[in-house]
Amino acid sequence: MGLEVKNLTGGYSSIPVIKKENFDVKDGELVSLIGLNGAGKSTTINHIIGLMKPFAGTIKLNGMQIEDDLKEYKQQIAYIPEVPVLYQELTLKEHIETTIMAYSLNEAEAWQKADRLLKIFRLDNKLEWLPANFSKGMKQKVMIICAFITNASLFVIDEPFLGLDPLAVNDLLKLIEERKKAGCSVLMSTHVLDTAEKYCDRFVLINNGVVRYEGTYQEIKTKYADLGNSLNDIYLSLAKDEKHG
Repeated sequence: MGLEVKNLTGGYSSIPVIKKENFDVKDGELVSLIGLNGAGKSTTINHIIGLMKPFAGTIKLNGMQIEDDLKEYKQQIAYIPEVPVLYQELTLKEHIETTIMAYSLNEAEAWQKADRLLKIFRLDNKLEWLPANFSKGMKQKVMIICAFITNASLFVIDEPFLGLDPLAVNDLLKLIEERKKAGCSVLMSTHVLDTAEKYCDRFVLINNGVVRYEGTYQEIKTKYADLGNSLNDIYLSLAKDEKHG
């Protein structure tokens, strides 16, 4: 069933930042949220993962709203934020153990997944390290490992490419493809449009808190053929029009 966002309006205090958003992420699909800084991407994500309460509209994940069962709703989501959020007093091993407890995972199965991911991201010899010893890219890898040991049906990934080296980007894209094939949904926010263009199934273009267009890369190219040949060119043209319109 995946993620379904209908007429979502929300923001901070009483000021709407996003207005009547409508889009979905189907099972086995990677959808990219694209927009300039301040367009409403992070606000949209914060509503989906349950950090903000909508003013109006609905968010359903596999037919469930957060009000139906808070714990079950959140356990269906694995979130990788743009800025890694780690506990300074916990080692890498303890972060994995905390994730296993938070998601009520089978410990043996979760550690089997973790061991594989630790090797992929070259952190298997750093289990006793604290976050203070990690670079930004290594912290990002910790967040990726903790997300991908879960049994989440929706992965929400915010700007994943900015702090990762090219090898880690490739490894992450392979993991996303694996989870897609297993039927999971992936919602990704990114400014790296040349990479998104190659890997995403559909795009949701947001400007000033409004979904400007939703569709595949080919559909966007056909609709906005006069604006350029790449997703980057098309989006920049749309954003400039919106800014000056």
